[in-house]
Amino acid sequence: MSLTPTPADKFSFGLWTIGYNGSDPFGGPTRPQLDTVEAVTRLAQLGAYGLTFHDDDLFAFGSTDAARQKEIDRLKQVLADTGMIVPMITTNLFSAPVFKDGGFTSNDRAVRRFALRKVMRNLDLAAELGAKTFVMWGGREGAEYDAAKDIRAALDRYREAVNLLGDYVTDKGYDIRFAIEPKPNEPRGDILLPTVGHAMAFITTLERPELVGVNPEVGHEQMAGLNFTAGIAQALYQGKLFHIDLNGQRGIKYDQDLVFGHGDLQNAFSLVDLLENGGPNGGPSYDGPRHFDYKPSRTEDISGVWDSAAANMRTYLLLKERAAAFRADPEVQEQLAASRVPELSQTTLSDGESYDDFLADKSAYEDFAPEEYFGGKGFGFVRLQQLALEHLLGAR
Repeated sequence: MSLTPTPADKFSFGLWTIGYNGSDPFGGPTRPQLDTVEAVTRLAQLGAYGLTFHDDDLFAFGSTDAARQKEIDRLKQVLADTGMIVPMITTNLFSAPVFKDGGFTSNDRAVRRFALRKVMRNLDLAAELGAKTFVMWGGREGAEYDAAKDIRAALDRYREAVNLLGDYVTDKGYDIRFAIEPKPNEPRGDILLPTVGHAMAFITTLERPELVGVNPEVGHEQMAGLNFTAGIAQALYQGKLFHIDLNGQRGIKYDQDLVFGHGDLQNAFSLVDLLENGGPNGGPSYDGPRHFDYKPSRTEDISGVWDSAAANMRTYLLLKERAAAFRADPEVQEQLAASRVPELSQTTLSDGESYDDFLADKSAYEDFAPEEYFGGKGFGFVRLQQLALEHLLGAR
């Protein structure tokens, strides 16, 4: 397996990621602004296939129509020159002061109307550039104080907004689906739809739920103390993994946005194994972009930016290689069987078995011997995990 990225790997980066200038709440920029043309050119040279962006990444908030169009034209030209594509677009409803209390759920009705128009304009651009996914991260959709936000009314307004946007893309004939990106907190004290589960429950309330899925991010789920691989598995189970954001996170703290794998490496391994080997008959379970939403460390110069971009892709390919070796190992297959992992795919009831049949089966209860599980029948999960760890470490 090659460790050299190619467009076939479907690696994509946000313009805001490689373009991060090093600013944080405690200090200003440590790098100059990165030009869009340079960003696309260098990513293409590194083997990426796609660039994503917020509207305000490409042209400044409040730009004139002429200034906006100039940047769009420059992007189109460099995309044509490099063969790169734009698989996803998103809208910035969190940076400008007008969105201090959110966009779709601001207490101020005029702000909500402005936010919707901003998104609709960016949907037109997404369709123009051929983007298939429109991500919605509600970074300011929340509150710090319980009395400040009527949560049920806010969810009504969120639903109203997404329903309107669903009508818009349908009526326009745009080939675009929406992906909600959950996050529990930061920058708001509490953010609406904080986890994958919250987002998928909300989607069921929409008028066009088939148009809306999720865009989970490694760090966002792990900030809530959740297992990212498990969340992705449920999103796949419900057919709602429309996009994914890969990065690294170490524990329940602020959103670190580290290089993918530079946090919880074992969970990154299990994630790649799921994405690449967890589909029917052991094939890929996800065929969309492997999108990196990370930030090059504030300590890096511009060469470090490109080193970090390359590190994301190389780490993914290394984990893909290790996961393939894990699955191909006869000892692993033997232990999976011993741990009864495949048995979970068998239905608990037999084909055509009714509950009367079930109640009549004495082997299910009356003749079952639960005492055999005390000191007796074990599952061997520790050995299975050790095999996974040894493959991850390259020891097998």
